[in-house]
Amino acid sequence: MNTFWLKLAGFAILVVGAIFLISMLTSGTGSKPQEPQRTIYDQWDEDDEKLRAEPQIKEPPETTVSTQPGDQTLQQTEPVKQPEPEFKQLSETDEIQAQRLFNMAVQERKMGRLPGINLGYKKMVEHCREIIQKWPESEYAFKAKRMLADIPERYHKMYNITKDEIDLGNLK
Repeated sequence: MNTFWLKLAGFAILVVGAIFLISMLTSGTGSKPQEPQRTIYDQWDEDDEKLRAEPQIKEPPETTVSTQPGDQTLQQTEPVKQPEPEFKQLSETDEIQAQRLFNMAVQERKMGRLPGINLGYKKMVEHCREIIQKWPESEYAFKAKRMLADIPERYHKMYNITKDEIDLGNLK
């Protein structure tokens, strides 16, 4: 009987098993644990947090006061108190309508960010423009401008978004 082929097959199985065992033992040691991959849900949560955040005034630079007693120059920094941004108060009906339109714009933004489905931001831009047009000095107009400013630049050209529509003034 010829056992040469049986010995060769056994040796090949032994080599493949050894390679598999070595790769299993070395792949788990010495490497740092990887962060979990971000999903679209993580991005949506981040967007919600950023877009629904309360408006704040951009921090002005601290003022420096110099005094010269004798030969030395002393510098003192005085922190500037941040004033709260003021927006036009809306009537209850207008507040509800603006909030509804803003929530629809946020949902349309989520749809526009879906990978693989190119729905774009058209509806979001329409809702934001309507908010800015109807309630130009309200907090919702500021949030709509912030949302328009946050979309990728290529959509600014596609939807003809103007600088006035994304001008946040001295707010962030």
